[in-house]
Parts: sequence; C-alpha cells; structure tokens
Amino acid sequence: MIYAGYTPKKSSDEQYTPAYAVAPIIKYIPGNKIVWCPFDTEHSEYVLALKAAGIRVVHSHILTGEDFFVYEPEEWDLIVSNPPFSIKQKVVERCLALGKPFALLLSNLWLNSSAPVHLFREKEMQMLLFDKRIQFTEKNAAYFGSSYFCWEVLPRQIVFENLNRSKYEESRMADDMKKLIKPLMNGHE
Repeated sequence: MIYAGYTPKKSSDEQYTPAYAVAPIIKYIPGNKIVWCPFDTEHSEYVLALKAAGIRVVHSHILTGEDFFVYEPEEWDLIVSNPPFSIKQKVVERCLALGKPFALLLSNLWLNSSAPVHLFREKEMQMLLFDKRIQFTEKNAAYFGSSYFCWEVLPRQIVFENLNRSKYEESRMADDMKKLIKPLMNGHE
C-alpha cells in the first residue's frame, strides 16, 4: 500500500532529517528504552545516531513493507522520527492511540490549525523548539521552522535547544530512498 507522502509524485513529503537535527532529542531518550523509528531505513540519521548513543532501535518504512498505520514491531517503548508532512495529523493520532511516548519532527506550520491546540491542552503534548531552521535541502530554502512535537518525552511542556549546524548535510537515508523509490518511478515518469 502506498499512502500520501510515498507516491512517486509527492516527493516533497520526503524530507530526510540531517544528523544535527537528531542530536538534540537524544538526551531526552532513556538509554534502557527501545526506540521505534517508523519512517526510517537502516541509514536514517535517527537510526544511526540512536544506535551510536547506545540505544536499541527498530526501524521500518512503508517502502520496505511496513505501513505505520497497520504495522507495529513486537517490542518497542517510544517513537522518534520525522513523518511525512501530508499525513502528520493521522500520524500524531496513531501515536496517541498506541499510548506510548513519542517525539515527531514536524513543521511548526501545524500550529496554525486547531488540532494541535486541542492536543496540547487535552493530552499535555510537548515541544522541543530550536534556535534555527533545519536545512533539509542544499538550497537552505526552508521557509518554515520545525520542532519535535512530543508526548511524555520532555521534562517540561516547552524546551529550547540549539541546533549545531554550519552547512548543508545530506542525510545518509537519501541514498536508501533513491534505491527504494526508483522501482516505483518506472511507469510514472
């Protein structure tokens, strides 16, 4: 099944998180927990950074046959990832329904809708805000900021962190995705 964000024509939904944008959330992840990265390949910066920090990680991706909305690993304690922009509301709802902590990197533009307002009030969601925008592409053209929208991860409802970046860094997951998407592109060009 291919849902919005993973069709070859919606490549804008695939924004690969650079390593420096993963680093700030790691200190809030207990080392004895198993993290599920549900929108990630083995070379995702999330998977690589969490493993480097000594945290057990399971990863999955719809293009490798694990659809987040129907798949769930046998063992995991919390979710950390960057989901497709176009389905962020559904992803947050599924995470809350699963009832385990999560930290999702989402566009701050989501705050312009009423859904997160209700979630922050009713579910006591949390935010990890940055001092700079994340650069997802070489063009440094992100017109929006991004933050981690969390539930039961942070010590306070709002936490501020600095992003340590100096230039564009392509995520190592980008190569994995090129290999996975290429077969889908045949016949869609």
